[in-house]
Amino acid sequence: MKDFPGTPGTAMGLILRVLQCVFAAASIASMASTAYFFKFTAFCYLIASLGLQITWSFVLALIDAYALVRNKALQSTVLVSLFVVGDWITATLTLAAASSSSGVAILYFNDLKSCNFIGECQKYQLSVALAFLSWITIATSSLIMVWILASS
Repeated sequence: MKDFPGTPGTAMGLILRVLQCVFAAASIASMASTAYFFKFTAFCYLIASLGLQITWSFVLALIDAYALVRNKALQSTVLVSLFVVGDWITATLTLAAASSSSGVAILYFNDLKSCNFIGECQKYQLSVALAFLSWITIATSSLIMVWILASS
């Protein structure tokens, strides 16, 4: 297997995983700091999806850090296949959650003009933006993993 930037066990791979965790955690924190997010199913789905994203990315960040410290190569076909499946599942869930949450935010707060608390509306929008940033990083990791698997 070739050594692309962002492969498991490299510094760039670790940076991508840490950014995934940071963006997902910031999105959850922004959403959870509002008073009424639980009234919207899409927002609850966003928190659940990003919770899975944090768990997956944190575990892989630990594996990457271990591989960096021990100078191990994490490029076995079975391991990369597992990373591909996990990354694609979490990327799909994160994109679906971010898209549905942005649709609800636009509908309720722009089209229906039913946002009485401006601060909460901005927190919802910030949370959705951070969720999309988390998706961009997991999508990048997913594409790198598929590229590695295809080149093996």
